[in-house]
Amino acid sequence: MDQVKIGRFIAERRKLAGFTQVQLAEKLNITDRAVSKWETGRSMPDSALMPELCELLHITINDLFNGEVIVMEDYKAKTEKLLIEMARQKEEADRKMLMFEIVIGVFATLIVLGATIAASVFEMPEYARLCVIGAGFVPFIIGCCIALQIEQKAGYYECAECGHKYVPTYSSVFFAPHVGRTRFMKCPECSKKSWNKKVLTK
Repeated sequence: MDQVKIGRFIAERRKLAGFTQVQLAEKLNITDRAVSKWETGRSMPDSALMPELCELLHITINDLFNGEVIVMEDYKAKTEKLLIEMARQKEEADRKMLMFEIVIGVFATLIVLGATIAASVFEMPEYARLCVIGAGFVPFIIGCCIALQIEQKAGYYECAECGHKYVPTYSSVFFAPHVGRTRFMKCPECSKKSWNKKVLTK
């Protein structure tokens, strides 16, 4: 989606509807600064506001996402193009999230290793040694939980039995035996347990 194009379109439709930024903001119960950000392409309207915004501007949500009024002859082609673009953007965002998961995992591991090495190398009382190791494990555990949540939400898991792609619950991922990002889980579609691999596209 081209946010700048969408912003220009919102500004154009607002003027056609006879609203100032302040008036449109008042009708949506938001600040005129938020409207200004939309129109300059710095942000997108919140999904909860989109139906009301479109009604005020006399456009469809599909028009909004495309940044132009779609005529019926082009409707199907434009909709398909928009869906493909949205899927591509989600895939790219999921790929970045999974890279971030690796960074978190490496960083958390380095912290616990550093704490363990420090506790074994430097002279200190036994209680202090345990405190240092414990202090290293706290960010490690937190980091692992965050990394696991990222893995659960980014992309999909593909069932090896029926090929169904789905987003499992956090507890399913947490308790599942795994090799890398491939986890032994029950598929919600066929109800069979198999090694489900992580994929980015549905």
